Amino acid sequence: MKNKKMRIWEDLPIGRKILLAFAITSFAMFIMNLFMYWQVNKTIKKIDQIYASNVNLNNLEDAFSSVQEDMYAYLTVKSSSSLENYYRSEQIYRDKLEQLNNRITDNEMLLLEKNIREMSETYLIVSGQAVQAKRGRNVEKYKEAYEETLDLYEYINSCIYELNNLHFGNNASSYVVLTKSLRLMEILSSLILVIITFLNCIVLTVISRNIASPLARLSESAVLVGEGNFDVEIPQIYTQDEVGVVTKAFNKMVHSLKIHMEKTKESMEKERKMKERELLMETHLKDAQLKYLQAQINPHFLFNSLNAGAQLAMMEDAEQTCLFIESMADFFRYNVKKVSESSTLREELDVVDNYIYILNVRFAGDIHFNKSVDERVLDQKMPSMLLQPIVENAVNHGIRNVEWEGKIHLEVKKDGDYVRIRVADNGRGMTMERIAEVLEGKIKEKQKNSSGVAMTNVIHRLELYYERKDLLSIHSEGLNKGTEVIVLLPIQKKNNRYKQKN
Repeated sequence: MKNKKMRIWEDLPIGRKILLAFAITSFAMFIMNLFMYWQVNKTIKKIDQIYASNVNLNNLEDAFSSVQEDMYAYLTVKSSSSLENYYRSEQIYRDKLEQLNNRITDNEMLLLEKNIREMSETYLIVSGQAVQAKRGRNVEKYKEAYEETLDLYEYINSCIYELNNLHFGNNASSYVVLTKSLRLMEILSSLILVIITFLNCIVLTVISRNIASPLARLSESAVLVGEGNFDVEIPQIYTQDEVGVVTKAFNKMVHSLKIHMEKTKESMEKERKMKERELLMETHLKDAQLKYLQAQINPHFLFNSLNAGAQLAMMEDAEQTCLFIESMADFFRYNVKKVSESSTLREELDVVDNYIYILNVRFAGDIHFNKSVDERVLDQKMPSMLLQPIVENAVNHGIRNVEWEGKIHLEVKKDGDYVRIRVADNGRGMTMERIAEVLEGKIKEKQKNSSGVAMTNVIHRLELYYERKDLLSIHSEGLNKGTEVIVLLPIQKKNNRYKQKN
């Protein structure tokens, strides 16, 4: 009976032997992984839910800040868009307030939620009164209402902050427990995996010993055949598994290999040539696709579209729209053509004029800009796209959103062997620490509303162009006292070839 069972085992295909040998361990591994997966997901969901309350409170605080900011924007600007933003923010904040508790309870956090909800309702009523007073041009009333909203805003914010801290304290202890259980499951999973792997290695060793001997003989004979000895014949193996079948087929193959050797070589040579031809065709196809995609992103399409829009505006007697589109086209064309070339001071000033014009169209003439230029130095060579980023920095980080009338002055004059360019604003100013960070190139974040050319890039390109590090300086007397950027262009190096770093 035992020999019959062994015979059945020997006649089984090798794949089935391996499948049967690994079936139990694989099934155990599957069950273990399924259980651990379920437990880990369950734990992760609990972890995600722990800080959901903090996330909701942060969203509530952001929505509350948006209401205050949009109300202030309408009170200061009084535009239809700012009014729409206020009502939109108010509705979002009301929706989020619905998630807070409104029942009387002795729970500290729920009671604090109820207080926030009730105070927020009062705040929204007062803010609505301020907006209505502004719309009715009742200056005293909306100022009084606005001052009251400020007090409510600070008080509600403090309550939200206190509630957030309470939730965070409660959630932290739960988080620690869940992370410990998650680590324990990881360790347990790793331990079971090591045990199952060890058992699989044992099974694999036993199976390999049963099939390694005939395969070793087969491999030795195959080596001899590979060396050109076609008189080799492997002793017959009477098992019906793959090894026995391969042995019989190997013997037959050796007898017929001499006849078919040349045909096989010819067939392989033809196949190799076909493969090379297919690879060559595939390479050509990819090159064609790449050229097609490159053609699709041709920047001239943008310029032609802008010029077409300018012509259409002119045909419709929209002169201001035509001038705006032409300025946009000139600005982008200069960016594309001059990004890696030298330019003249005249061209750089034209780009600044276009940029200021575009901003004044966007912001209804709020950018107060003037310049004084020594026309003797207009043909001075310099790195391209140098002045516009400096002026842009003065707009975005100097005079934008200041409470007083922001002004920018650009001065260009000859100063000995240099052309001295000065860009000054009366905006927010800079601290000495901030100036040092900019000059040392430590400001790397992408600036909002920027063309992508940062002050660090301007400084670096100046150094590359003139091979000096003392050509740009920044001065400011402190916060809210304005900023002054001075650039010195050596006249004797105006023909230097510009090598912009990619």
